[in-house]
Amino acid sequence: MPTKTVLSLTGIERHYGQGENLLSILKGADFSLTAGETVALVAPSGTGKSTLLHVAGLLEHPDKGEVIVGGVDCTGLSEDKRTSIRRGSIGFVYQFHHLLPEFTALENIMMPQLIAGLSKPEARERAGQLLDYMRIGHRGEHRPSELSGGEQQRVAIARAVANAPLVLLADEPTGNLDPETAAYVFAALQALVRQSGLAALIATHNHELARRMDRCVTIVDGKIVPFTA
Repeated sequence: MPTKTVLSLTGIERHYGQGENLLSILKGADFSLTAGETVALVAPSGTGKSTLLHVAGLLEHPDKGEVIVGGVDCTGLSEDKRTSIRRGSIGFVYQFHHLLPEFTALENIMMPQLIAGLSKPEARERAGQLLDYMRIGHRGEHRPSELSGGEQQRVAIARAVANAPLVLLADEPTGNLDPETAAYVFAALQALVRQSGLAALIATHNHELARRMDRCVTIVDGKIVPFTA
């Protein structure tokens, strides 16, 4: 069965600074991600991992090149259209969970769905299903401060996929967790990707977890190249 490309970056260049102080981070970077695929992005700090994720997630504009999400060329779109695509097609998970402390786990997962226009009952039902899938359904009425680090990150993952995005972008999602908890959270994330057909690009320093993904890439001299973890 042919695979569907859900994210494509072509000839991406990203520079910072001005004049003689121009710092080139990405220099003609090419990358594609297909539905149901997990790709590890393994590279030292300062090589452009976060920049790549921000460009792929439509949080930054490339200085040159094309970003195509779900078949839509986002290069020349207005900010409103980019925001709409980002909300509907892209999920984000960061090293720190960024959950809203005043809301329960269930409510945190409901929030993006309500913003997208789902009714409260629909949002609550899907949030409950995601919590069950992440094996923390019994923690739905707890606030973030009452959850362990692993539980918080699983809630963050559930929130990121609540609107059934095409692409999940994760920046060191297990970086703050102990090895055993990190492995458990990653297994839950990988199962979710397999079950939903979601595509995931995951930046990580953890070579053991990287080896469990479909393939690994790194950034060398501003370009994306294969990496053997």
